[in-house]
Amino acid sequence: MTTRDETIADALELLMVSQDGLGAAIEELAKWVGERGSTDVHLNAVTALEVLGRNGESIANAIKILRQEYL
Repeated sequence: MTTRDETIADALELLMVSQDGLGAAIEELAKWVGERGSTDVHLNAVTALEVLGRNGESIANAIKILRQEYL
């Protein structure tokens, strides 16, 4: 792996870890809001979590390609 690819993969991993942390926080808040009856806000948060999940898969695939683990 080139230094450039390694640097990009490292940066993407840090972004993915941050994204996972934000997802966990959103999930907790969505649960709390939903338990208090705000179903619209809860649904919006769940939708945002789904987007984070899909994007996380794409980021993980990009990291694998950069690290040449994806065949």
